[in-house]
Formats: sequence, structure tokens, C-alpha cells
Amino acid sequence: MYPVNGQQVPGEEIEFQTEGGETFNTYILHDGTKIKFKAVVLKFIRLDMFDQNGDPIYLVQATNALSADVPEGLKRKQ
Repeated sequence: MYPVNGQQVPGEEIEFQTEGGETFNTYILHDGTKIKFKAVVLKFIRLDMFDQNGDPIYLVQATNALSADVPEGLKRKQ
């Protein structure tokens, strides 16, 4: 059972593998900072609920991975 919108819904954890590896997205900010970011999926859960098209609804448990390459002028002096 998994909590969804204040109710408990049956579901099943589904095993998975990545296709093509987990790559970072790179973002260049206007202040010159380069951010590398990706979501790292820990598990997928297929709920016993369906959307209006009849497709099953999935929960995703994930964490974020981030690294920043910050210009020297933006760093705090130590």
C-alpha cells in the first residue's frame, strides 16, 4: 500500500534497468556558473490506479545529483 492523495493505494515495486546510462544535463547560468544535474531513480512503483487514457500510474522514488562549476568572482572569500 502506498499513500496517494490522502488514501492508501495498492501497488507493486517494478524492477528496472537504465537504457544508455544515467547522464547529467548541463545548464549554463547567466552568471557564468555551469550546473550539472541528474535525477537518480531508486525505485518505480506501479499503482493499481489508472489515468484517463487507461495507462497505469507510477510513483518514482528518486534523489538528485548536482555539481556546480562556479566562477571565482561568485565564491565567498574565506
